[in-house]
Amino acid sequence: MVRAEIITIGDEILYGQILDTNTQWISLELDKLGIKTVRKSSVGDQIDEIVQILKEAQKRADVVFITGGLGPTKDDLTKKILADFFGCSLAYHAEALQDVTDFFAKRGRELSDLNRDQALLPTKCTFIPNKQGTAPAMWFNELDTIWISMPGVPFEMKSIMETEVLPRLVNYFKLPVIVHQLVKTVGIGESYLSDLIQDWELQLPSHIKLAYLPSLGIVKLRLTSFGDSAKSLHEQISHEFAKVMPLIKSYVFGYEKDELADVVGKLLIEQKSTLALAESCTGGYLAHQFTQHPGSSAYFLGGVLAYANEVKMNQLGVSSKILDEDGAVSDSCVIAMATGVRQMTGSTYALATSGIAGPEGGTPDKPVGTIWIALAHPNGVLAKKLTLGGTRIQNIHLTSLTSINLLRRFLLNDLAE
Repeated sequence: MVRAEIITIGDEILYGQILDTNTQWISLELDKLGIKTVRKSSVGDQIDEIVQILKEAQKRADVVFITGGLGPTKDDLTKKILADFFGCSLAYHAEALQDVTDFFAKRGRELSDLNRDQALLPTKCTFIPNKQGTAPAMWFNELDTIWISMPGVPFEMKSIMETEVLPRLVNYFKLPVIVHQLVKTVGIGESYLSDLIQDWELQLPSHIKLAYLPSLGIVKLRLTSFGDSAKSLHEQISHEFAKVMPLIKSYVFGYEKDELADVVGKLLIEQKSTLALAESCTGGYLAHQFTQHPGSSAYFLGGVLAYANEVKMNQLGVSSKILDEDGAVSDSCVIAMATGVRQMTGSTYALATSGIAGPEGGTPDKPVGTIWIALAHPNGVLAKKLTLGGTRIQNIHLTSLTSINLLRRFLLNDLAE
């Protein structure tokens, strides 16, 4: 197994001023090639600390990826540090100089001395062009390790990786085939899911490994296998998932990159149906889950953001009696909201939400996290109470997720419990 380490350089990363997305992206791409990332590290713009982490990485990894510190300013130290680390000097690289000259000429800008110095590279490196910027990448084969230094700007790094680095790694290393498959579930917690499928998990072949990947409201099951034939591995993993599907079918909403709202939207399109929303506690977040996906206009008609009781009454037809006797956080209120917006828009289905997202507003009878949701359909209305206990944004997210899943299960005729 080829072992990799990823090092990000820059004080701005340690200060939290810039979100490091590079390491995650690089890890995912390496994983596809069968290269195992064994360590990820971030280090500030301190020469001694950078040198120390390079020494440590050399002991652990077969290939080391370094991002950041290649700009033209004085705080960009990576090239000089690498030159010293590998015992060589910096010199102008002809091809790199031509690239940076052309870069500025195409934009009608003058090449300054500072920009020209972007072409100063360690003499032991192999030049890797950067088609998206002025700082070239560098490849070193030193100390029994491959070292790859790239700009920290994500779109520049990704371009270099995709066009130059990944193909070179495939040619340099003898790499295994690694296959992952993801099944995405909703409406069941990780521990309950684990209990449900434990017998299946125990009988998995030794070369197929299961991982649980939980996030807020969703648990992904990932099967991974190594071998020589991608086709054979995909078939084996698919066979194993087919065995467990009868147990988890009600919870499975998709695979790989599927998103719940998009999956439900496609079901609505297939069934030639439309959707409208009446939102109180979710504050438009539920609508965003649908409209962020291209093509949502084919089924999503619109909605009412009825945060105030006056809007619930005036726009959705919720009676003052319901609000006075049962309150806005009640089954009768969300039923009226869902019915009202469905009638207003002429949609096939309507979802409604009302609750106490927190952190304030709770009472002994209705503590923070008390939520009611409703689904209005051609034959009536379904209402469901949620008792959540998270932060405000967690409660909003889970309410939206549960509402969408309620609609999903209704569309699939899968609401028997």
